[in-house]
Amino acid sequence: MKKGYLISLAIFIPALAPSLATAWPWSRDMMNQPSIKPQEGEMPPAPRRSVPVGGYPTQVKDRLHAWRLANPVAPSAQSIARGKQFYTVFCVPCHGDSGKGDGPVGKKFPVPPMDLTIDFIQKEAFDNWIYANITFGGRLMPAYRNDLMPDERWDVVNYIKHGLVPSPEQQTARQQGDDDGVR
Repeated sequence: MKKGYLISLAIFIPALAPSLATAWPWSRDMMNQPSIKPQEGEMPPAPRRSVPVGGYPTQVKDRLHAWRLANPVAPSAQSIARGKQFYTVFCVPCHGDSGKGDGPVGKKFPVPPMDLTIDFIQKEAFDNWIYANITFGGRLMPAYRNDLMPDERWDVVNYIKHGLVPSPEQQTARQQGDDDGVR
C-alpha cells in the first residue's frame, strides 16, 4: 500500500511542478513591466539630427481616407506601360491577363477574384476606390501597400482603367489587322 502511495506521489508532484512555478510572483514580471507595447500610444518624435530612411509612404491610413485622394499620375502611355508591368507581377496570378478573374491562382478560390473588365470598374469606379483596394486589400485580396510605392499603385490604376480593356478604336484596329492578315 505504501509503495503504491509513494509511486502515485512521485508521479503527481512533478506533474504539479509547472503549475506551481507559474504561481510565483516573479514568473510574470517581464510581461507586466512598465513599457510601451507595440502599436500602443503615440510614436515619439525622431531624435535630433537623425537621418530619415526611405520606406513605402502611403498618404492615407485607411480605406475611408482614400476617398479624399485624386489620382496624381496622369494616364500617359508611360504610366500605363509601367502599370502593365506591375499588373503582370502582382495582379495576373489572380485576375489573369485579361482581368476577368481567371488567373491560375484565382481559379483555386471558392469565390473568383473581381472581374476588372466590367462596366462598374471601367466606367463607374473612382480611381481612388481602386487605389484603396490595391493599398489595403479586400476580402481575399492581399494589401500591396508594402510592395508598391504610391506612384506605382497609381500606375496600376491607370492601366486597369485605360489599358486593360482595349478601347473600341483599338478593338477595331486589331480586327482590321487580323482581317488584313487573313486575306
